[in-house]
Amino acid sequence: MQVRLQARARLEADLRQALPREELHLHYQPQVTDSGEIRGVEALLRWQHPRRGAVSPGEFIPLAEENRLIVAIGAWVLESACRQLAAWSADPARRHLTLAVNVSPRQFREVDFVERVVAILDATRAPAERLKLEVTESLFLEERDEARAKMLRLRERGVRFSLDDFGTGYSSLSYIKRLPLDQLKIDQSFVRDLLVDEASAAIVASIIALARSLELEVIAEGVETEAQRDWLIAHECHAFQGFLFSRPVPLEQLPLSRIA
Repeated sequence: MQVRLQARARLEADLRQALPREELHLHYQPQVTDSGEIRGVEALLRWQHPRRGAVSPGEFIPLAEENRLIVAIGAWVLESACRQLAAWSADPARRHLTLAVNVSPRQFREVDFVERVVAILDATRAPAERLKLEVTESLFLEERDEARAKMLRLRERGVRFSLDDFGTGYSSLSYIKRLPLDQLKIDQSFVRDLLVDEASAAIVASIIALARSLELEVIAEGVETEAQRDWLIAHECHAFQGFLFSRPVPLEQLPLSRIA
């Protein structure tokens, strides 16, 4: 236990220096239609440590959440993503792309979160209607009305919202219909098992039906096989993200407009 605590302390100390040392960077994963057209991308945080090499997001992001480092890191991610959106707005091949950015509950609950987002949009001149903030259901376990109010203020500016990992949390469906959402994102755990587990298949079909009834977009993440994609298309889901199409890649490796 002592060894684990010491390793954790060293990792936290290194993480506190990751931003000033410019060790954090973004990778991008395409979001595609059933025809292979790239409609958007998700920005995904990566940490390249000088000694440890690539540190798993599953290892350092929970640590950043626990120690409030996620607030500063999240602001950096958002600003970097908005600068990229602004650059794409001048590129005819990519100006149509949306850019999804994950927002942690701790970051979202900051009193000045809305003001920070607006300030970043103003500073970068990014097209707000192309920015999609991905939030999770855990955000609405507490202070639901305050969260909704923040979303509405950003929605007025043009920012869009996607509910990430949908189906894994505990949000009330009656409350979800009050949120200014644009998209439901089917969690990859359900997509992974939908061909071998009847319960997963039923949940995915229900999420797709719910999205359609609420007039929301729906996208499936974690699509890895053509059989999964074909099943989703047959059940009226026409947007996908996953290794079948592309792994998260550095900007210079991001496909232009279509994936075969």
